Amino acid sequence: MSILVCGGAGYIGSHINKLLAQKGYDTIVYDNLIYGHREAVKWGKFVEADLCDRAALDRVFSENKIDAVFHFAAFAYVGESVTEPAKYYFNNVCNTLNLLEAMRAHGCDKIIFSSTCATYGIPEKLPITEDMPQNPINPYGATKLMVERIFKDYNTAYGLKYVALRYFNAAGADPDCEIGENHNPETHIIPLVLDAAYGKRPDIKVFGSDYPTRDGTCIRDYIHVTDLADAHLLALEYLNKDGESGFFNLGNENGTSVLEVIDSVKRVTGKDFKVTLAPHRPGDPPTLVGSSKRAQEILGWKPKFADIDTITKHAAE
Repeated sequence: MSILVCGGAGYIGSHINKLLAQKGYDTIVYDNLIYGHREAVKWGKFVEADLCDRAALDRVFSENKIDAVFHFAAFAYVGESVTEPAKYYFNNVCNTLNLLEAMRAHGCDKIIFSSTCATYGIPEKLPITEDMPQNPINPYGATKLMVERIFKDYNTAYGLKYVALRYFNAAGADPDCEIGENHNPETHIIPLVLDAAYGKRPDIKVFGSDYPTRDGTCIRDYIHVTDLADAHLLALEYLNKDGESGFFNLGNENGTSVLEVIDSVKRVTGKDFKVTLAPHRPGDPPTLVGSSKRAQEILGWKPKFADIDTITKHAAE
């Protein structure tokens, strides 16, 4: 079975590509390398191209009998999406339509999509479940929600089979240390804290220390990237067994505060470093924790690396 992994040179896509290869799937990684890394594509074929290039997409589908698509090729910087919304609507929405039309033209009807908890916006209650209102508060979340709606319409009109996985905070790295996290710019908290621990930055800034949480700092739901990879494979197997298209949250259901992440990094590395308290950032909800009950019951998914020390340890290694 051949799988097209769009954005497979990036953080999450490269981990899924490794798992697919381990399970015996033939993979074709399709990535423009704007944010991805060629050295992360250690398995399968590699095609350097953009999803806006319909001719390149048609060549890939014509030269390979592709059975399903995994789609990670999105821009994902929330702040940038506010200042450069056109960039996000063109890449995340228009390019996804280009991909779907190529799939239709070549008879490929299965897609696993990298969605996000950002489609919910500020939740009305916790933990977040899939049936709660989706009111994104930034263009990044809005683009992901638009794509989810496109999938529904394509399912009705054209028979597209899809699973959209709404991640919470992807974290950690491959336990075998073959691939890991390498963003530029880096915005994820664990690598930023590790940089402070290893002296690559003077301190780690904590944005807000008086939230209504147990220690005053924001609480988030961190999910190991290897657990995310497992969920994608289960989603593919689910669709292959004629499972009904749908949406699933992926989280640990365990909230970890910013200070708890910092304490974990100190334990794992054995290093102390400067922590600087800074003002709140606009739009940061105090707590975001998701329920993954639906994914557990329907996909049979359960996180293996739920402990924050394990997540930071793998990231550090």
